[in-house]
Amino acid sequence: MSRYRFIEAQRDHYPVRLLCQLVAVPASGYYAWQQAQHQKVAQREPAWETALVKAFGVHKRCYGTRRLRVKLRRKGYRVGRQRLRTAMRRRSLHALQPKAFTPRTTDSTHGLRCAPNRLLDQLKPTQANRVWVSDITYLPLANGDWAYLCSFQDMASKQVVGWQVGATMPEELVTRALQ
Repeated sequence: MSRYRFIEAQRDHYPVRLLCQLVAVPASGYYAWQQAQHQKVAQREPAWETALVKAFGVHKRCYGTRRLRVKLRRKGYRVGRQRLRTAMRRRSLHALQPKAFTPRTTDSTHGLRCAPNRLLDQLKPTQANRVWVSDITYLPLANGDWAYLCSFQDMASKQVVGWQVGATMPEELVTRALQ
């Protein structure tokens, strides 16, 4: 038991100054300790802040103020987003933003021969149907899947001369777009 706690326990029976002289501490030190104890009691965090920290940790720091507000309301705490934002900022809690998913289908380290780009040293074509270029792009669908679009474009006129969409990316996707 600390000296100050002893004084606190005995102050109902004896004067504080006498107890301070007995345990050899200044009375001002006891009163400063007593004030600090009252401030600790007054500064206890609300129950919703404890629930906020717990929910934030349970969801692996991915929930922001909108989702956390819904979680806290389900637990019975009616807290606004601004108050949540302030509490999170005070505690240095920052929600992680997930990276957007982009499918990776190109393997640049395959070790196979690559066709040289013969257009790099050439002038831009001025007549239509002399040079076509092609690319495959990914189209996100509403259900979370992807569709693949292969298109051919004329370099001179910038018009799309052929295209094909498919759920997978076989060779036929390219050949049908070319046909």
